Amino acid sequence: MSVLVYVEQVDGKFKKSVYEAVSYAKAIADQQNSNLTAISIGNVADAELKNLGTYGASKVLSVTNNQLKDFVNQAYASVIAEAAKKEGAEVIVLSNSFSGKGLAPRVAVKLEAGLVDGAVELPKLEGGKFLVKKTAFSGKAFAITELTSATKIIALNPNAFGSKESVTAVIIETFSPTVKSTDLSALVKEIIRATNKISLPDAELVVSAGRGLKGPENWGMIEELAALLGAATACSKPVSDANWRPHSEHVGQTGIAISPNLYIAIGISGAIQHLAGVSSSKVIVVINKDPEAPFFKVADYGIVGDAFEVVPKLIEALKAHKG
Repeated sequence: MSVLVYVEQVDGKFKKSVYEAVSYAKAIADQQNSNLTAISIGNVADAELKNLGTYGASKVLSVTNNQLKDFVNQAYASVIAEAAKKEGAEVIVLSNSFSGKGLAPRVAVKLEAGLVDGAVELPKLEGGKFLVKKTAFSGKAFAITELTSATKIIALNPNAFGSKESVTAVIIETFSPTVKSTDLSALVKEIIRATNKISLPDAELVVSAGRGLKGPENWGMIEELAALLGAATACSKPVSDANWRPHSEHVGQTGIAISPNLYIAIGISGAIQHLAGVSSSKVIVVINKDPEAPFFKVADYGIVGDAFEVVPKLIEALKAHKG
């Protein structure tokens, strides 16, 4: 059973979630006593592609077609499907990122494959069954899904598996798939990315705040705490709706779903809609002056206290520790 993993690049570089997906795909290949092939689309230097061998890829298919230098959902799905057919891949792994969520179902249709999105563990092979654990009900529960199709597609949640080195000699092969004009009917004209900020979906540490901060002028201490921790900043929906913070920082059911190793919620009550987007966090710390705040019911650690007193003390303690 051959395994293929799609490696998403941004400006010619791979993010941490890519190495995590490669590590996950390598573990599946080991389960099947098979080799792992990666498919890269876009202009990526050979040195960057060779890094994939550190995490277990023995071959990389490199696509450098100028028509595909920017992400085009339908065209990329066609390329991944063609690569899967070329390699005889029966398992295809993608990261369940923003682009992965659009690609996975399209690839599944093209290959008539079964799909599990939001996977959080390695598949289990029991009695000839192929079982995958995934998140369900907006992260409030888990489901065990059985894939019975010949070809199987798994979209792995970021921060669910971790990147694990498995150094392998890697071969880079130029791949020139057919690009149909119908796949290019919708093109990306411009991409505007936030700079000098840690991407929320990829962040291992997140500091988030809500209406308990009382106004945008008080966000300085949140940014300072995040900077000391090397964390991304986030906020609740009411905060982004009030334009206190950009909508790109809104986490929750209608915002960005995240699964960091540590999520610090400050002045957020913990409504069900917010919890749906952050409940996959490995450790949740809540700071709220209301001891009855719903967030405390799911928190691993909680501090009942005023954010304007607690957060400055945390900052002071971190500075002393680093000093």
